[in-house]
Amino acid sequence: MNRYFLLPAVFFFLLCPLVSSGVLAQAKISFNETLFDFGKVKEEGGPVEHEFAFTNTGTDSLVLSEVKASCGCTTPQWSQEPIAPGEQGIVKAVYNPRNRPGVFNKSISVTTNDEKSIHLLYIKGFVTPRPSTPEDDFPSVMGNLRVKYRTMNMGKITTKEPVTRSFEVYNSSNAIIRFNNEVNAPSHISIAFDPPELLPLQKGNINLTYDAEAKHDLGFVTDRIALYTNEEDSAKEFSVMATIEEYFAPLTKEDLQKAPRIVLDRTTHDFGTLNEGDVEKTSFIFTNTGRSELKIRKTKANCGCTVSQPEKTSLAPGESSKITVTFNTADRKGRQQKLVTIFSNDPTNPTQQLSITAQVRSDGAE
Repeated sequence: MNRYFLLPAVFFFLLCPLVSSGVLAQAKISFNETLFDFGKVKEEGGPVEHEFAFTNTGTDSLVLSEVKASCGCTTPQWSQEPIAPGEQGIVKAVYNPRNRPGVFNKSISVTTNDEKSIHLLYIKGFVTPRPSTPEDDFPSVMGNLRVKYRTMNMGKITTKEPVTRSFEVYNSSNAIIRFNNEVNAPSHISIAFDPPELLPLQKGNINLTYDAEAKHDLGFVTDRIALYTNEEDSAKEFSVMATIEEYFAPLTKEDLQKAPRIVLDRTTHDFGTLNEGDVEKTSFIFTNTGRSELKIRKTKANCGCTVSQPEKTSLAPGESSKITVTFNTADRKGRQQKLVTIFSNDPTNPTQQLSITAQVRSDGAE
């Protein structure tokens, strides 16, 4: 029986030199740490960096084949040459906080030739925002005058009374800027300057008063105004935006019972598929279910391609009428949705919207 066990024993002794010669040797990366907290980092302070040190605790040379960050804000650097057993190397993480205020958590994946193959490192911290400059706060340049926006947005206002809003400006020069009394604006807009002249590097306000009742319009409206200074490039042009709603005084319960009421048979219509250039119409029926006269103040579409026309603008209690909406598909392609706003003297529902939709296909399309 001894001869049957002799052959395996011989093979075992033949394999021993192969094991001891390093054929089964394996590299192994061991990091001193895998997470680093930068704490608070100043945005204006420039990039910050940290080195993750590691040791090759294996028996074969360690190679880092790829190191990749989870974000372009983080730039990794690493030991490029093979690391012998027992030797050390580094992976450096460089984080750029520019334009990145607030908390950050980033990862770096390290691909090696050890058994685990991919290892993850993490950096975190908090970027404190850099102090804003006048150039940041007033990005729009008009000569030496800097402003936040070239559009003065009055927001939502009513016809109850004139509304005043202040818009901040900044003199970025070393000379005095004087505002002229000349202002090119429609009659429902008035302008005052505080102060009337800006010293070098001084902030001030343009105070705009808007009389929505005098505008004689409802819904979203725009105007153009021009101001003038003592500069060579004296004209400063602005857009003025507002959304105007009719003002209704508080009503008693009895007054509300007597008020007009507008009720629509529907508020949406789908024209289906149309060819570019088609002109289609649809009508919406509305009824005055209240106990006093209903008045349609205005109907307004959000697109020049859509026209709305009420058949009547005054309805007695119980009376019905219609609003015809015409949609012109010229120069329109694909899915379309247009809105028409109805303004009435219904105190509980003074604005209502109609929606029309269509799929417009180009000429020759099937």
